[in-house]
Amino acid sequence: MTPVLPPCPYLPAPRAGLDWRTLHVHREDVRGAEFYHDCLEYAQALWQRGLAARAMLCLDRALGSDLRGAEPVLGLWPLPYAAMAWLVAHTPPGVFMGNPRVHFQHYAGRMNEPRREPRRWRAWACWALTRAVRPDLPDDPKHAITEPTLNEIAAQLHAHGLPGEAELWRRVLSERQR
Repeated sequence: MTPVLPPCPYLPAPRAGLDWRTLHVHREDVRGAEFYHDCLEYAQALWQRGLAARAMLCLDRALGSDLRGAEPVLGLWPLPYAAMAWLVAHTPPGVFMGNPRVHFQHYAGRMNEPRREPRRWRAWACWALTRAVRPDLPDDPKHAITEPTLNEIAAQLHAHGLPGEAELWRRVLSERQR
């Protein structure tokens, strides 16, 4: 039986009955603020159903949204770095989450358009958060890639991300390193 997990404090409460159709309605839209919020909400629903890996993938999709930084939803629900770190840290033994460190390593190294650079550096940012909260997770030694430093990640988020994104990520990272 799939466990029911407590809500993530960094994600909105989900509406009843969310399923794949929640995001499917956006398949032909610009994936902006509404898509972003729906991804966060659906991630919470998946998480509470004990589907940690799928919830993390949903947060990947939120991080790929076409946002500019002034959207009101970001004031309520900032980019989900804290949520991602929380899910990685709080996935109970026996609940499948895969290896998020390897996932983000591969995702960053194989990123394509649209919005390649912001998405790529957000993946590296999540990789660094994963390393901070779960240092026991191994990398993929067969994936030949140069891993960026924390300063490189911050600089690239500053260059390609939303206003204040690098600072948000640094703050979440510093809270997780305590």
